[in-house]
Amino acid sequence: MQVLNAVYPPPEQAMDFFGGAEDGPFVMVNLLKFKPKAEYADGSDAHLTGAEAYARYAEDVRKLVEALGGKIRYGGQVTGLLIGEVEELWDMVALAEYPSLAAFQQMAMSPQMHAIEHHRTAGLAGQLNIRTRPGAGF
Repeated sequence: MQVLNAVYPPPEQAMDFFGGAEDGPFVMVNLLKFKPKAEYADGSDAHLTGAEAYARYAEDVRKLVEALGGKIRYGGQVTGLLIGEVEELWDMVALAEYPSLAAFQQMAMSPQMHAIEHHRTAGLAGQLNIRTRPGAGF
């Protein structure tokens, strides 16, 4: 299995994702890897860690998610690995619930999201976003 963190999806991957069938609410699993130090394009806030820069983004994203009827279900530091093997662990896991793919796309393309993405880019070294749907028995 090959695992590649990325900050943004390639255009064809984004088109496939957003072109998928609408099938109701889903939870996005975010596996996050932070830069040791924040890297703002304008050189500001160089005293921040990547995690601190991303926390600025995360607080505003929480507000956007909640405004469209979603919820941040969980956020926590990765502290160990029991099964499997990866070269390097992620720093954090976050679970965000969205009411629909259309709502997620609306948020992702919004001016509000565009206004805060610089914090995400400054702090994030890479991530995996995994869309999930509730299964029977959970």
